Amino acid sequence: GAPFSAPMAPVIGRKVAKAVTKKKALTFIIDCAKPVEDKIMEIGSFEKFLVDKIKVDGKTGVLGDNIKVTRDKTKVTVTAETDLSKRYLKYLTKKYLKKHNVRDWLRVIASNKDSNVYELRYFNIADQDAEDDE
Repeated sequence: GAPFSAPMAPVIGRKVAKAVTKKKALTFIIDCAKPVEDKIMEIGSFEKFLVDKIKVDGKTGVLGDNIKVTRDKTKVTVTAETDLSKRYLKYLTKKYLKKHNVRDWLRVIASNKDSNVYELRYFNIADQDAEDDE
């Protein structure tokens, strides 16, 4: 047989403790254009909420240099160099919506175009195709 057909030792599933110090930063975007345009959501307060609520090693308020939360007019961008799951941001976004009593109107949907973008949309009258991927 060919010399290259020897099976490689499986390396999957073995997590090495902090092997890579400089991980590629993950960037997540939460697009709040619709509610912001309709003035039912204050982007600054959402940004502050995320800064206050995102936990690093189980603690809030210690984002340090690892996680940056920035915003422009309609989007909040979270850049993380530690492990931050996208679903966690979805969870926090929902929590924020609930806190401001707009959870009944808005939903958090993964964008069809980008894997790391969430959009806040209204529960829709016509959007049958953009089903949530829960």
